[in-house]
Amino acid sequence: MASSEAEDSDTGLPAAERVMAHARGKAREVAARVGVPADGAVLAADTEVVLDGRALGKAANADGAREMLASLSGRSHEVMTGVVVVSGRGESEALSVAQVRVRAIDDALMAWYLAQGEWHGRAGAYAIQGAGAALVEGVTGDPSGVIGLPVAEVARLLAAEGLFPPIGAP
Repeated sequence: MASSEAEDSDTGLPAAERVMAHARGKAREVAARVGVPADGAVLAADTEVVLDGRALGKAANADGAREMLASLSGRSHEVMTGVVVVSGRGESEALSVAQVRVRAIDDALMAWYLAQGEWHGRAGAYAIQGAGAALVEGVTGDPSGVIGLPVAEVARLLAAEGLFPPIGAP
């Protein structure tokens, strides 16, 4: 179930605090609206692409996407994904941070990627799990966090809530 929480709030916060505030807001909004299952939880995540300490957000249009991608071209940046679990026990959270290096994007690659339309609704205007993989030279850290749901952190949070077997359990 999708949250109706606005993702453009808290613009004055540092990126890590902002991504966690958005994830908390999403989880709390859904939990308040539909409730928390007795034997389950509400899970929410939010992702920000951060370049030189500034969260890029999502491009409003293709020109904005081109500008974002041009700023990332040939450079490394951080991708932060905050995850929050709301259960009958309360709230728990985790922050995943990875470094992503984007290859130099020439005009042909830029035009091709923008034509894919994949940039729409994506933090930093790209998605490494799709055509955006062509833009990325490498990832240091958890690629699942860059995709938007850091699997190891989610498993750890759910295990702490007694909702998932601990990693390495028989």
